[in-house]
Amino acid sequence: MSELHLLSTQQLITGLQDKQFSSAELTEHYIKRIDALDSKINSFITHTSETARAQAQAADEMRAQGDKRPLLGVPMAHKDIFCTQGVLTTCGSKMLHNFISPYDATIVTNIDKAGMISLGKLNMDEFAMGSDNESSYYGAVHNPWNLERVPGGSSGGSAAAVASGFVPVATASDTGGSIRQPASFCGLTGIKPTYGRVSRFGMIAYASSLDQAGSLGRSAMDCAYLLQPMIGHDPRDATSIKHDMPDYVQDLNHAVATAGDSAKPLEGLRIGVAKEYFSKGLDAEVEQAVRAALKQYEALGATIVEVNITDPEITLATYYMLAPAEASSNLSRFDGVRFGYRCENPTDLIDLYTRSRSEGFGPEVQRRILTGTYALSAGYFDAYYTKAQKVRRLIVQDFEDAFVNCDVIASPTAPTAAYKLAEDLDPATMYLGDVYTIGVNLAGLPALSQPVGLTSNGLPIGLQLIGQYWQESKLLSTAHLFQQHTDHHLQHSTIAKETV
Repeated sequence: MSELHLLSTQQLITGLQDKQFSSAELTEHYIKRIDALDSKINSFITHTSETARAQAQAADEMRAQGDKRPLLGVPMAHKDIFCTQGVLTTCGSKMLHNFISPYDATIVTNIDKAGMISLGKLNMDEFAMGSDNESSYYGAVHNPWNLERVPGGSSGGSAAAVASGFVPVATASDTGGSIRQPASFCGLTGIKPTYGRVSRFGMIAYASSLDQAGSLGRSAMDCAYLLQPMIGHDPRDATSIKHDMPDYVQDLNHAVATAGDSAKPLEGLRIGVAKEYFSKGLDAEVEQAVRAALKQYEALGATIVEVNITDPEITLATYYMLAPAEASSNLSRFDGVRFGYRCENPTDLIDLYTRSRSEGFGPEVQRRILTGTYALSAGYFDAYYTKAQKVRRLIVQDFEDAFVNCDVIASPTAPTAAYKLAEDLDPATMYLGDVYTIGVNLAGLPALSQPVGLTSNGLPIGLQLIGQYWQESKLLSTAHLFQQHTDHHLQHSTIAKETV
């Protein structure tokens, strides 16, 4: 029982079904780990332990009465960007330090309906703006592989919680790499679905045309289990798209069954590799691990083909014009009037607005709001924002052209492994950490990061797989078949190995 947290989601489901342990016992195991070890990590902002215990007890009773929902009684946790009725929802910001949401986000409702147990709300970069989880009002999150390193961002709390063995899976969001980069830094698998696949209702917006919710777990199968209840059309979200509803877990099992005992289960798969993704700034150990993984894919039957995509530096410039512009608009609602942080003793309305926003937002959020406001201003709208939108369309076209010759595109997830906490990187250097991931968000494509090795000092390295629209099953199945023949996803962090 002391190693329940090392079990996969499938093993937890089997254990609950076979009555090897109860949901109450499983939930208590995770709560004890969080209480004992999260002071080292700082992955949680809000704990909902008492509610979780009640949910677990109810789940056990429902299972005893014949309830067959596979995820019934399995614990998880939510990134604090998703509204949760009656529970603090901060988005990692002082601006929302006292905001108790009056409603649930759609994905929270859907996961509740699946019977999962929520253990709380997870730390994140403020308003999802950051790549290291150091901009949070609630303090930096530490990487469970090395406490002196960052876990990545903005979903750093989600990644650190899973990698620490505090939850088997966690929700996350991805605007420019915020699921995939933390997955890479923390040795996890994480998937960002096609834009419109998962409802954005109740997800606090950063950049509305880029934000998309997804899942984090140790393996592709873990991600598939959590992603399944999250997907589907939502009439309350204007960006939600009606599309066929896949069964991700069944698709993964079918892929394995079809492969059988074949030594080349990925035969026929074409993996596109672009030289643009192996550009200057890529760490030598990261490149070595990614290329070694591509060799493993070849050994499993895949064919490597050369493709061309937009230069990542152009993509980076486009993203950091459009995302701040949307943030400037979205965050204008936080003005100190209706909810959230309000400055003390304002002298007039202008003082209320100015001081509430200056005191409520951190430096990185203020920087992006100012950048976006400038790009949208009357004298510069066409020169910057409109031009960036035109480049965005060219980026989409480059991906479409590349997929004529391949089924998926592979690249490093991030140019480096996790860097040290409090390195005081200048903003431009920090933004370069997203250089391989942001094109996916601009194009609205699905993408996945999977672990493919460790650096010489024991830090995880991730490989990114990019798919065509609505092809999450192909990405998950590709990674799953790879993980059936490798053990990178079975490695555990220092904190995960600790028992309590």
